[in-house]
Amino acid sequence: MATQRPPAISGVSSGQTLIMAVYPSIAAATMGKLLGRLYESMPMRICGIKLSHLLFCLPTAGLAVGGYFILKIFGEVYALTNRTLQLRRSLGNQLIREVKLADVNQVVIRQEPGQEFYPAADIYLLNNAGDTLMTLPGVPRADVFRQTILEARNALNQVTASLATINARHAG
Repeated sequence: MATQRPPAISGVSSGQTLIMAVYPSIAAATMGKLLGRLYESMPMRICGIKLSHLLFCLPTAGLAVGGYFILKIFGEVYALTNRTLQLRRSLGNQLIREVKLADVNQVVIRQEPGQEFYPAADIYLLNNAGDTLMTLPGVPRADVFRQTILEARNALNQVTASLATINARHAG
């Protein structure tokens, strides 16, 4: 009977594991941002509800729902793994682009006009030089996804450092 050797660091796998997948909000598209601006255009409240919500949300609901389904079917998915952040097609799960977490220095959130209605924002992944590695438009609850990206990156860096220390012990 063959015995399997336990990993050098508990919980660390040699493969790539999906941590979180996020579908962009309708706030990623120009139409969604325009609708969001329209919905936030009149701050006056009636019974605690913004006047613009009462006037515009129901008549434009068909546009919003149509845009939502188009994005879900023909749009993209942001897939965070234990090693990379991947941009994939919704339909077919084809990899479009990926960034290694080890290359990410900063994760910046910028909320554009029209995105506040949907609680969404754009996320920018920056390298050490401050260059943008990847942009993720219209991320719902962007602060939560940002924190998850940072935690995955930090965990990867700690695992890499631990493995380097273990390898140095074996080499010496």
